[in-house]
Amino acid sequence: MNRHIVPVALLLYFTSFVLSAQTEYLPKKIYKAYRVETAPVINGVFDDQAWQSGEWGGDFIQNEPYEGRPPSQQTEFKIAYDDMNLYVAIKALDTAPDSITNRMSRRDNGDGDMVFVVFDSYHDLRTGFTFGVSSAGVRFDMVFSNNGQSEDPTWDPIWLAKAQVQDWGWGAEMKIPFTQLRFKANSKDVWGFEVARQIFRNNEMSFWHPIPRTAPGLIHAFGELDGLQGVEPRKQLDLMPYAVGSLKTYEAEEGNPYADGTDPKFNVGLDGKIGVTNNLTLDFTINPDFGQVEADPSEVNLSAFETFFQEKRPFFIEGNSITSFNVGLGDGDVGNDNLFYSRRIGRRPQGYPSMGDAEYAKVPVFTRILGAAKLTGKTENGLSVGVVEAVTADTRATIDNEGVERKETVEPLTNYSLGRVQKDFNKGNSIIGAGMTSTIRKLGGTELDYLHKNATTAGVDFTQYFKDRNYTLSAALYASNVQGSTEAISNTQLSSARYFQRPDAGYVEFDSTLTSLSGLGGKFEFGKIGGNWNFLFMNVLKSPGLELNDVGYMREADEILNVLWTGYSFTEPFSIFRSLNLNNDVYMAYDFGGTIGGIGYEYNVNANFKNYWHAGFGGGFNFHQISNGMLRGGPSMYMPNGGRFNYRLSSDDRKNFSAGFFGFTGWGAENYYRRSSYEIFMTIRPINTLSISIAPSYSPNVQVLQYISQQEMNGDDRYIFGSIDQKVLSMSLRINYNITPDLTIQYWGQPFIASGNYTDFKMITDPKADQFTDRYHIYSTGQISLLDETYEIDEDMDGNVDYSFDNPDFTWEEWLSNLVIRWEFLPGSTAYLVWSQTRNYYNPDGTFEMGDNLNSLFTDKKATNTFLVKFSYRIGLR
Repeated sequence: MNRHIVPVALLLYFTSFVLSAQTEYLPKKIYKAYRVETAPVINGVFDDQAWQSGEWGGDFIQNEPYEGRPPSQQTEFKIAYDDMNLYVAIKALDTAPDSITNRMSRRDNGDGDMVFVVFDSYHDLRTGFTFGVSSAGVRFDMVFSNNGQSEDPTWDPIWLAKAQVQDWGWGAEMKIPFTQLRFKANSKDVWGFEVARQIFRNNEMSFWHPIPRTAPGLIHAFGELDGLQGVEPRKQLDLMPYAVGSLKTYEAEEGNPYADGTDPKFNVGLDGKIGVTNNLTLDFTINPDFGQVEADPSEVNLSAFETFFQEKRPFFIEGNSITSFNVGLGDGDVGNDNLFYSRRIGRRPQGYPSMGDAEYAKVPVFTRILGAAKLTGKTENGLSVGVVEAVTADTRATIDNEGVERKETVEPLTNYSLGRVQKDFNKGNSIIGAGMTSTIRKLGGTELDYLHKNATTAGVDFTQYFKDRNYTLSAALYASNVQGSTEAISNTQLSSARYFQRPDAGYVEFDSTLTSLSGLGGKFEFGKIGGNWNFLFMNVLKSPGLELNDVGYMREADEILNVLWTGYSFTEPFSIFRSLNLNNDVYMAYDFGGTIGGIGYEYNVNANFKNYWHAGFGGGFNFHQISNGMLRGGPSMYMPNGGRFNYRLSSDDRKNFSAGFFGFTGWGAENYYRRSSYEIFMTIRPINTLSISIAPSYSPNVQVLQYISQQEMNGDDRYIFGSIDQKVLSMSLRINYNITPDLTIQYWGQPFIASGNYTDFKMITDPKADQFTDRYHIYSTGQISLLDETYEIDEDMDGNVDYSFDNPDFTWEEWLSNLVIRWEFLPGSTAYLVWSQTRNYYNPDGTFEMGDNLNSLFTDKKATNTFLVKFSYRIGLR
């Protein structure tokens, strides 16, 4: 759990404005920057000649917790500039300097007292470039877009900041090159401008220009920065060559020439950032390496759907607010749908070599990215542009047959493309956009005809704000087309996203002769986003033929979902609360055949207390549940109603020790299932440079129907299920030691144990019977027997085996850990020292004995260790 309070608080404060409205604003404050001839030395001390001119800005107003009141401590600032840079000086005055929270952390994970400046240099009233620094000198930077509704904390400009604690408080100095900002040449306009201060011990945020907490947005409500009209924009040109060496050690496999116990590797590549125009930047990478990126957490996925993983590679996450074309609703499974899912680029190969009994194979873990380029920015006329182009290699496995090698392609040469544009006008109240993606695979000469040869998606979207931005209306319409062999398109029709083969789906038909498939999707939202009370009506529809998963992400097609959400926010402290948020929603889902798939109700309560503790609870109920995917290609099935409840409590996370817990329970009617999850999280900060976080969790799950297999008897399908007793135990351990803001040591480790014990094997007999227990038949002892880890079924009890399936019991254990020493020895130049370790153990008995499980995990075989050294050097040519 992220315990870095200050940047998170800033995000919450700023984005929370989207959920409130205030039609009355104070007159815009204006600060005039001044030119200096001699640049100040950036050290956090204001003794340079540059700071002897100009006026100190001040008169900050508290925003949190008590809006409109004077802050507990005053703040002053100056803004100066020369031809190359913008300079910022901030005096964070404090009558109790010994109470300043001065914590060391890694960049963008700032903690403690902080100050921020935000520039709307486009002055489009929608975009803000944020630069922050803590009293310990830790930098924080991000980009706000869409009037503060979207934020990109992965933006890492090249700039300098220093801070020092003084007897009057603390001071911060910043040097921000104009190459890192985007603005019009020869502009006569002012910039939007805001300064903010976080006083950590009071959990207090104050602003230079007051922004009502009921304002339906952020950037449009900024003050203004004058005096920069004569500054010429600067184009950026940075080249960052890198070299990386690694050594992987693991347990050797006797006879396998590709598993001798050690795998050394060396690689070089080049990253670059080029200012194409004043407002457009081209990022590129040639032969990239992401060995320093933390591994995905362990999981056991027993569903038919792909797990969504967050992007962690720096090249793809920076600027993703521009390249995103989200077509989902809210958070969770439905909210992840997007025309562009960058994890597809460089993915794990989709193929596997065909091998004989005496053969060994060396199969790449990931597809190699030959190169990628990304053009992002916003033109002078308000056109936001995002273009991504990436090429991945023809990735081949090497197969050895008694000393004779051959190659076999497991992922073809592929080109991925994305184009995204958005144009805002009417002072940012109207936005129209379009997006398009393309995936082209070279399948000739491979055995991968089951993949799409070409895949294209395209869409348009529109957003309109009205009545002083208190209300919003948005819509999107998009389409997809995939092309390939009859095998590839058949697989698409039969996939878990749509199941065209369902015998009771009269509105779709499986066609094995198709070589292309097309689909449509749409999204509509209307609501009130201003004021303490808000509402939002949301609709999303995805036709059965829609397919986004070549370079996008989509869990399910064939869906029409309607949601009505409403919420109320108490923003001013009262009684025991600092703030209180209440919300609930109702939803109804259909398929394109008109069948209601489910009706539900959800509610949530979130409270922040005056003692800085946090608590909340929520839950929901599902009714009229009909699943088109339960039988994974079989007929739809009636499912019992269900409910869920979650609760959470956490202590004051400003303290050196903080803790909390989270609990969840879900249940199905007629004893269909019972799921629970429990998590405890703790953070200890023994010194200001060290934090230790630990979060153990335990999740038991008992379910009557867990899919196992589909079999056939006398020409009729058999859908085989079992009751499962599943247990998952894991723990996340994080240690952050920050020697300086630019030299950090980070460690993450996770033991993971999951087991599944199956009993009461059954087949579905009448999926739409009135009573749940009449929808299946449990095999009697005379019908089922276990032989050599295979269950044999004699359904008609005539003494002959009618069909069989493997024993599905499992116990899976895994250990993941990652130690990263990161040193930014010069701005933009970084050295990494990485040690990663993985262990895994599989046992097909389904037992869960923590002591025995951990013992086998750490003693069964040698761990896989990877040692990596990476060095990148920034060459700034402009």
